[in-house]
Amino acid sequence: MSTETTTLTVELGERSYPIVIGGGLLDSAAEHLRAVGVPDKSPLMIVTDDNVAPLYLEKLESELTNGGYRVVSAVVPAGEATKSLTVYNDLITQAIEAGLDRSSAILALGGGVVGDLAGYVAGTYMRGIRFIQVPTTILAHDSSVGGKVAVNHPLAKNMIGVFHQPELVLYDVDTLSTLPPREVRAGLSEMVKHGLIWDRAFAGWCWDNAPRLLALDPEALIYGLEKGCAIKAQIVSRDERENDLRAILNLGHTLGHAIEAVAGYGRFLHGEAIAVGMAAAALLGEERGGETGLYGETMLMLRALELPVTLPEDMDTEALMSAMQRDKKFREGKMVYIVPTEIGRVEIANDVEADAIRDIIERLKEKEESS
Repeated sequence: MSTETTTLTVELGERSYPIVIGGGLLDSAAEHLRAVGVPDKSPLMIVTDDNVAPLYLEKLESELTNGGYRVVSAVVPAGEATKSLTVYNDLITQAIEAGLDRSSAILALGGGVVGDLAGYVAGTYMRGIRFIQVPTTILAHDSSVGGKVAVNHPLAKNMIGVFHQPELVLYDVDTLSTLPPREVRAGLSEMVKHGLIWDRAFAGWCWDNAPRLLALDPEALIYGLEKGCAIKAQIVSRDERENDLRAILNLGHTLGHAIEAVAGYGRFLHGEAIAVGMAAAALLGEERGGETGLYGETMLMLRALELPVTLPEDMDTEALMSAMQRDKKFREGKMVYIVPTEIGRVEIANDVEADAIRDIIERLKEKEESS
């Protein structure tokens, strides 16, 4: 799947960093680390999971070692349940035992779970050390950009975290060829999300090119990843710490995170839960006066990417409501909800009543029964 290399920049003044996208980038990782000023005097720590490790860990270790870096690696279990304080503590212990210091860097080799977990370790170890994102999933084109890193609490997803920007996002698209089909579909959820919040034409492009994206067509995939990363970089550059604009990136996430927590991390992949959340948001948006056909068009886009758009009948509505009320976006008794007004445009609604969301949840269950 090799292609020409493209570099985007997240503009954050002195803390700006590049997103490098292309094929074969693991083979030049040491060069890219040096280009952003990562020294070779202090040890590096690679964090990956037991799905990715057999595929790419040895390659990255060898490249960095041959490039003059001292490397230690930590392999964690794959899956959302790994984003826990227990695993975080284990990684901190390994970092101390490996002698990581203030000049060291932690590299996240994997998907969003590994990126969030490794980033939280990097953001808190010695009050913050360098951090490199090396994503290996489509989903991580979203999570690897922007510096939001966290672990989960059993009652709420991403409740324990910090803002800690990476020094570099090194996105070797050759690693995507080994993704299981379900992971591909889940990743495309975040790709089309960028179109739904920001760029109607890109949302339409995702819809039109759904078969090519699902088949991992190199040209389509690389264009979609570059466009998605560019949209997120533009938003993060304007609002790094989610004071206002950046909140729109949470389209589908309020309900989506609740689905993950209530179902038990693993029953729904993150992108699958977010797809259901985006369907719910579109239904809410249309009912609040959004453009006619907003819900139906959103449903067609998500279904074209083979994503879920309904809730299982056995999903406990009140448990979902409780989980959402523990969400960071719940304030003063009301939900801060990202609501579409049309394809490619959303608003940050601070006045969404809980009963409106409860009604949407029940209707998504009814639609499953009739679908």
